[in-house]
Amino acid sequence: MERTLSWLPDGSPYSAHYGDVYHARARALAQARTVFLGGCGLPMGWEDRASCRILETGFGLGLNFLVSWASWQADARRSTSLHFVSLEAHPVTADDLLQGVRTLQAGDAQEAVLLSRMQPLAEELARAWAQLRPGLQHWDFDDGRVRLSLGIGDVQAQLPLLPGPVDAVYLDGFNPARNPAMWSAEVIEGVARLCHPGTRLASWCVAGAVRQRLQQAGFEWRKQPGLPPKWQRLEARYLGPTGLRPGNAGA
Repeated sequence: MERTLSWLPDGSPYSAHYGDVYHARARALAQARTVFLGGCGLPMGWEDRASCRILETGFGLGLNFLVSWASWQADARRSTSLHFVSLEAHPVTADDLLQGVRTLQAGDAQEAVLLSRMQPLAEELARAWAQLRPGLQHWDFDDGRVRLSLGIGDVQAQLPLLPGPVDAVYLDGFNPARNPAMWSAEVIEGVARLCHPGTRLASWCVAGAVRQRLQQAGFEWRKQPGLPPKWQRLEARYLGPTGLRPGNAGA
């Protein structure tokens, strides 16, 4: 598979294919925790449940998966199982996965503890990565309590193959101006087909076209304060294919 990742002098992972960074080192953990987990009501949303299934639209360096797994593992009231479902068109190497965790910067004591939990999980993921192939694969971790279902290839080809329904969606990817296919109406409609009424969705992207496509696909959305340099983020909830389309707050 074509290698598209390089490392900038400051340690940030950079995609030459999209001309954009995967994440900023100093804010990556905060974004994962605040924008994605917090935006989807996690960890509270998985507590005292039999299972929790999360969909992510861009696996990248596995940051959101590792943060979700480590946060789930640390929660005494966690669901019995965690199923993380994701897509990636341009997979990185196992070494890059490990380097991605090594270069992260903890912003506070909580993030330092989280990062220490993530490091052995990243090593488990890197060992499984040797089996990576195009198409959909399923890997089990944590004595079978954590499953990663990962579709490698074009998003529109892989999305219909993913298991659902999902309880939370991390709508992620490179900037829509650089990777418009990931934010297309077809992809968002495909995401909606994997949701159930009440599924929560979160994204750092608040672009008007993305908000409009979400509403057309059956989501209600709300802007929330973001993390600098992005001053806003998006939280949404799926109403269902026959749900009403009320006006949205925070426009």
